[in-house]
Amino acid sequence: MVLRGHKIILDAHLAELYGVSVKRLNEQIKRNARRFPPDFLFRLSRTEHENLRSQFATSSSSHGGRRYLPHAFTEHGAVMAATVLNSRRAIEMSIFVVRAFVRMRMALATNQQIASKFAELEARLECHDADIEDLMSAIRELMNPPLAKRRRIGFELPAGSAKAHRKITEAKRRLPIQPRSLAVR
Repeated sequence: MVLRGHKIILDAHLAELYGVSVKRLNEQIKRNARRFPPDFLFRLSRTEHENLRSQFATSSSSHGGRRYLPHAFTEHGAVMAATVLNSRRAIEMSIFVVRAFVRMRMALATNQQIASKFAELEARLECHDADIEDLMSAIRELMNPPLAKRRRIGFELPAGSAKAHRKITEAKRRLPIQPRSLAVR
């Protein structure tokens, strides 16, 4: 259940989970108060307790119910409670948590190795991508060669010679209508 923005478990449920009485759990909390900061453990307010009591149908205080408001353990507090209790189940839970953290650390190290290999592969691919792009542009250039200037078939007179000037002039005269730009002067 979520209360005050934290996932919590009540002291009665945690005591049952660890195989101890609520009284024994609360004794250990008092003896080891420094191990339970406010983000690990807090006591319910009367309003919160009333709301929860209607949900869980607990006994009333007039019929031998609780004298004190219950404690609420966050996830961290529930793990810390396992370290201060001496029941068989609490010891098993402490060992389980330690082993889980070791496995998680090993998995994280493996993930970091995988991530570094992945980054290395990405770098190689980026290098190959640039090479492939260069190759593709070279192929495109070969597929679309620039149009070469065509040389006229036959002999051409040098541009400054008298014969060349006469030939051009005669060709202009043969044109039916002479454009102004080509008119002989």
